Amino acid sequence: MATGLWKNVGNQVIFYQTQPQKVLMSRSKELRERARELPDDYYVVLVGDMITEEALPTYQTMLNTLDGVRDETGASLSSWAVWTRAWTAEENRHGDLLNKYLYLCGRVDMKQIEKTIQYLIGSGMDPRTENSPYLGFIYTSFQERERPSFPMGTLPADEKRHETAYTKIVEKLLEIDPDGTVLAIADMMRKKISMPAHLMYDGQDEQPLRTLLFCCTAARSLHCQGLR
Repeated sequence: MATGLWKNVGNQVIFYQTQPQKVLMSRSKELRERARELPDDYYVVLVGDMITEEALPTYQTMLNTLDGVRDETGASLSSWAVWTRAWTAEENRHGDLLNKYLYLCGRVDMKQIEKTIQYLIGSGMDPRTENSPYLGFIYTSFQERERPSFPMGTLPADEKRHETAYTKIVEKLLEIDPDGTVLAIADMMRKKISMPAHLMYDGQDEQPLRTLLFCCTAARSLHCQGLR
């Protein structure tokens, strides 16, 4: 059943909601009721993962620092560039979905979260891959595996495919250049794999975990008082 329609108005395309307002309100209320009893720990994980997902511009920038595989034009038809843009597009929908769910559930402080996302994108990341595709793909193969499992829709399948793709790239590197790849793996193990949101900061607290707990527990208190 369609929930909206597109209409041309002058030079603009506008989306009109056709689903009755009462249906939307009912579904929103149902979602909040289901979310009410979930433990705070669950939301700490979701908030942390959503903030990480929303810093997507940083990750595409990181991939485009790697020698030999970067997107030289922004719309290159090379296989590496096409893959990077497709990966970015899929990751983008993950952040969108988590953001909308957390907004609608009423259990978290979205203003504080959006500030944290802004700071994180501004801070960037330093995976210490040194423009090396060897180090870069070793990093991504570990990083995708360490991501928390999503509880909804196609997201787990996307993440599993991403992990599989990066792992197969490393397997191929081991096949064609075993010595160089083993040295690169050893290098990354010495450096340790830092998660992409290791520079998370909300403008006040240097400890990301405290930031996430505050975003969740403070909002839960307001939610329970019927103020959210």
